[in-house]
Amino acid sequence: MSDTPQSAPPAAGNAAGAPVAPAAPPSSGSGSDRISKYGWHAIVLMSSAQMMSLLDRQILSILAHDIRTDLGIGDAEMGLLYGTVFALFYALFSLPLGRLVDGWVRTRLLAICLAAWSFFAGLAAFASGFTLLAISRIGVGIGEGATQPAANSILFDSLPKSRRGLAMGGLGVGLALGLGLSMALGGIVAEWWDLRYPSGTAAPLGFSGWQFAFLVASLPGFPLAYLIYKLREPERGAMEGITSKKDPAPFKASAGVLGAVTPGSNWFFLWRRDAGARQWLINLGGLAVILTFCTFMVTVTGVFSPRPMLDFGSFSLNPHVLQWGVFGFGAFVVLNLFQSFKLTDKPTFHVALNPSLIMLMVAGGLQTAINYGIMGFTPSLLIRHFGLTTAEAGVQFGLLSALLATIGALLAGPLTDFLGKKLGGRGMIVLVLLSLGISPFFGIWTFSAETTTDFYLRYAVYSIILTLWLPPLYTLLLGLVLPRMRGIIFSTYLVIMTLLGQGLGPYVVGIVSDRNGGDLASAIITINWVAPIIVVLLVIVLLRYRRDEDSVLDRARRGGEEV
Repeated sequence: MSDTPQSAPPAAGNAAGAPVAPAAPPSSGSGSDRISKYGWHAIVLMSSAQMMSLLDRQILSILAHDIRTDLGIGDAEMGLLYGTVFALFYALFSLPLGRLVDGWVRTRLLAICLAAWSFFAGLAAFASGFTLLAISRIGVGIGEGATQPAANSILFDSLPKSRRGLAMGGLGVGLALGLGLSMALGGIVAEWWDLRYPSGTAAPLGFSGWQFAFLVASLPGFPLAYLIYKLREPERGAMEGITSKKDPAPFKASAGVLGAVTPGSNWFFLWRRDAGARQWLINLGGLAVILTFCTFMVTVTGVFSPRPMLDFGSFSLNPHVLQWGVFGFGAFVVLNLFQSFKLTDKPTFHVALNPSLIMLMVAGGLQTAINYGIMGFTPSLLIRHFGLTTAEAGVQFGLLSALLATIGALLAGPLTDFLGKKLGGRGMIVLVLLSLGISPFFGIWTFSAETTTDFYLRYAVYSIILTLWLPPLYTLLLGLVLPRMRGIIFSTYLVIMTLLGQGLGPYVVGIVSDRNGGDLASAIITINWVAPIIVVLLVIVLLRYRRDEDSVLDRARRGGEEV
């Protein structure tokens, strides 16, 4: 294969089959466990970006009760805002942004996206109805699409392989702090504002407390974006001793990904790439299956939990149609993505079809459904069932969640590295399996509590167990791909995770709650019943991970990669 890129720009990955050349590892590379000063600096900034991502995404949950009361919308609609509307654009745009992560300056990209989503988070302060809140969530979703692919890629190129569990733990700390701050900050700021301006009419710009809280939460993102913009870009793949050739047209390739996966424009892509009859049959047949499934689910969920129409200016829409339309859109995006790999980047296609990789993605997505179902509605549960104020729920639950998740991440990161050294990938899989296998029992126990004290005591145990899965799963997942593929593959995971997790978790809890008269505790417990599927997938991964890990280079070479 020639060393020059293909004349036609690829729709996914680096130049299809582009060779990777050996590069001398840095002095602090794979042969040493030492983390450089730059590595620690990168961990702090990437963790801070994750913190801001969760802060601006999760603050909706603590403000949901006030928004629901102020705007007169139900739990199902809040589930749509918190999950489905965000999920659609987060999933779609994480793919071209993930491709841009693989070809452009990652620090610069992350900084721009951080500033953009901070702007849209602040836009929610001016919402007086569902529509502008939805626009705000769309903007936040698009901007945040680059966060995890960029942060993971930067950290994997900044730290030696033996310390990557610590890096993933650092990101977990950022997520924990963002989660806690979103609730504590949102609750305190909203209540302070409402007490200062009880009538609302005398408040500056007529803001309610929840509107002012959105504005405050958006502001720290701008100085952080500047600091990340100034961070030196690490050398891609140097820690493994291999590096990709410079991408000649990353923006063109990124736009190609967007065109290849977006429903409608994907057919132009198939035509332009001279797709054969088999590819057209797969695409159109897959679309028919997706539409049939989603139509069936609209009927089933509409009967289970009838909801009033959502007003979007001059037209109205059934919320169940919106939910399953978004789900179907995302499922078709995934199908289009794999077809684009097949036609333009065969090495990535073969690597992405690794069975362990796919099962880890699905398991992570299903677990995220549990996580978002819990975190999206627990603040409202504390307010409704236990009688806490918004500020009390925000401070108590938010700070407790942040503390517990931080402890869990600090335990899971070094534990991941330790098990990886002693037992390899199988040790990390056992940690994920133990965490996700026993946590549902503690979840059911936690949300059966009758008093606030019992709830918090049970939640402390539950949360520590539940936070142990993320660092090892991310380390396992990214260990199954080549350095040049990390952005697009992790974005693929984000799409699957978002569809199964944020797209379904809050929605399911919301419609069950609306169905059972607002009993959020039993609705939250319901989402734990996906756990047996997670356990089965992880057991299969445990049995085959080693051979799937050993096959990565062979898979890439099978697609034409020169390694």
